[in-house]
Amino acid sequence: MGSPGALAGWGLLDYKTEKYVMTRNWRVGALQRLLQLGVVVYVVGWALIVKKGYQEQDLDPQISIITKLKGVSVTQIKELGNRLWDVADFVKPAQGENVFFLVTNFLVTPEQVQGRCPEHPSIPLANCWAHEDCPEGEMGTHSHGIKTGQCVVFNETHRTCEIRGWCPVESSTVPVKPLLVQAKNFTLFIKNTVTFSKFNFSKSNALETWDNTYFKRCRYDPLSTPFCPVFRIGDLVAAAGGDFEALALLGGSVGIRVLWDCDLDAGGSDCRPHYSFQLQERSYNFRTATHWWETSGVEARSLLKLYGIRFNILVTGRITFFCDLLLLYVDGESYFYWTTKYEEAKAPKVTSNPEQREPASAPPHLAAQVP
Repeated sequence: MGSPGALAGWGLLDYKTEKYVMTRNWRVGALQRLLQLGVVVYVVGWALIVKKGYQEQDLDPQISIITKLKGVSVTQIKELGNRLWDVADFVKPAQGENVFFLVTNFLVTPEQVQGRCPEHPSIPLANCWAHEDCPEGEMGTHSHGIKTGQCVVFNETHRTCEIRGWCPVESSTVPVKPLLVQAKNFTLFIKNTVTFSKFNFSKSNALETWDNTYFKRCRYDPLSTPFCPVFRIGDLVAAAGGDFEALALLGGSVGIRVLWDCDLDAGGSDCRPHYSFQLQERSYNFRTATHWWETSGVEARSLLKLYGIRFNILVTGRITFFCDLLLLYVDGESYFYWTTKYEEAKAPKVTSNPEQREPASAPPHLAAQVP
């Protein structure tokens, strides 16, 4: 083992201390105070006052959404005749929640049955000149059925491959005007409830009123009635930046955002939703069919290609509440709040008699009350 002299030579037994040098340079001193002032302004002005760092937040509310659409429209087309459309016909699904579809246009292929018929000329590889152009059993991605191996007459200008499927095949005609253009005057009622479980606070966008006819009369307007939850469809699409007749023709998608930004320091009375709208897609359609059995025992269906507006409702929320920061560290009675909030808990002491135990010590702020 080395001697103390050797250890001292290695510096292991040295003692070091800091040395401060004071320089009387007003420029350096001013710069130091400016930096310190900047830190104080940032912490107090930005973090606490502007960003409200003294508040607790809940950014994950529980959300409930109910939607109801109201309106009636009439169409007159050859395939269906004079037909009335109500909410059961033009809203999919019937029980609307945060996503629903409003039918504004459609193409109908009535009374289809399964059998053999010519494919539509618009389908890739459907046109033919001879049977050899139609390999039996072939089925393309966009075809309406399975090729039978026959080339048949479709109309006066086209010959196409015969298929086995639902006949007659669907027409690929693009609509030239929306059939349910009256839908722009339909109304959408959105009932939304948010619950912030952290603060046990719940709020609904349906205004509390004694007037039972209020929701039948009010319409949302960002300036005059910004909290009315009843929206005219035409106004809603316009607020999203879209043209209703253009969307009604080939469909589209509109986003509705409901933002709750609440401050419980004000008591929650000003906790109200704010609505914004965004055009998301300019084309949207899907197909649906109604099936039945003919008296001859043959299954039949009417095929509908539906165009319309898909509404996506997104609800987000944030709630803030005055926290304990100022009470515990800034308030003049901070010691009282501290001792009340943080009560010291001690395990009971075991005496010589196992049946006798000393009670836990009382909290400091209650010690004077213990006899």
